[in-house]
Amino acid sequence: MRETKYSNGVNLITERIPGIRSVAIGVWLKQGSAHESSDFLGISHILEHLVFKGTKQRDAREIALSLESLGGMLNAYTAREHTGYQALVLDEHLPEALDVLADLVLYPRLDPEDLELERAVVLEEIASVEDAPDDLIFDLHSSRFWKGHPYGQMILGTRETVSVLEIDDVCKLHEDKYTGNNIIVACAGDIDHEVVASHVAKLFGDASSGEICSDVDAPLENLIGRDLVVRNTAQAHLVFGNQTPPHMDPICEALILISSAFGGGMSSRLFQRIREEMALAYSVFAYQSFYSRAGITGVYVGTRPENSSKALESILAEYNLLYKEGLMALELEQIKAQVKGQMIISMESTVARLLRLAGYALRGEPYKNLEESLARIDAVTLEEVNEACTRFFDPEDQYVMSMGP
Repeated sequence: MRETKYSNGVNLITERIPGIRSVAIGVWLKQGSAHESSDFLGISHILEHLVFKGTKQRDAREIALSLESLGGMLNAYTAREHTGYQALVLDEHLPEALDVLADLVLYPRLDPEDLELERAVVLEEIASVEDAPDDLIFDLHSSRFWKGHPYGQMILGTRETVSVLEIDDVCKLHEDKYTGNNIIVACAGDIDHEVVASHVAKLFGDASSGEICSDVDAPLENLIGRDLVVRNTAQAHLVFGNQTPPHMDPICEALILISSAFGGGMSSRLFQRIREEMALAYSVFAYQSFYSRAGITGVYVGTRPENSSKALESILAEYNLLYKEGLMALELEQIKAQVKGQMIISMESTVARLLRLAGYALRGEPYKNLEESLARIDAVTLEEVNEACTRFFDPEDQYVMSMGP
């Protein structure tokens, strides 16, 4: 990994991967849904959409063709604490990809007519989530679990907030947050750092420094207990959750291993018990998200309404077993091998390398190469894992939301 920090605050990080032809490039802004006030929910996401409607140099069709015509891909997303713009191209097209990304991020035209068009698109996106109960349940669970904290805010916003956003609001967000101190540029592939740094200096050098995006306040508490959302669906959808420390806490390595053993694949406890032995679900898995000030770890299951009580009781029984007995030594060694194998395999993807690079920069963590990351997994002890099981997997400490008839 190599890094260059520019005088206006822009931070470039690259990783050279010899012998491959694809290059993954991304630009990240330290602005996400958790930074929004209640009156402007969804504004980060709609700005992410709007930049694709046109820039000073390109209209919407030209943006779409810019990299696709070269066999590449261009995409973007909004998260809780950042917004990302990514491209994947052949190495020979790196300059074009960087130019397109800089154009999108720094010079969107942000036209009022475009806002009206994209507002309609986002409202359709919100409607699509409402028609997908296995997506909607996570939004509803999160909004209640965090008890009003910004981590529970809908990334898409709500119908009400999206409907009243004005173009001046979006322009102000872009002016304030799409600035050098909030920009991370990352690149992974068979590239030369100095060449990339030269391109970035030309393309991003005129960006104003701006103010660093403020940190999200730490959540004071989260909800515990049981909740029911009545909805006419073919399945009952259940989401479990408990609060964890933020991503910088060393216990996160133990939590990653526990989550993988609990519900991370076909050999996991939940898959074997809930699907294979009891045939209560097609989809059952553990999940986790670590943010800058807190995190969440939990479980999802979808089951027929007549089986929902049995699925709930069976999963809570697995929680109780994990809480009281933790993992066995052999189980921990097996899950370490699984997690390390997944990490190594993922490193064959330039996109995975890119996301890993950007993740360190966004979290403000020192970069760790693959060997260092594998060593950290190996260093997790059975005592640390079982202490985390006791801390976070008590069935009485979970917030469970059920959605269905």
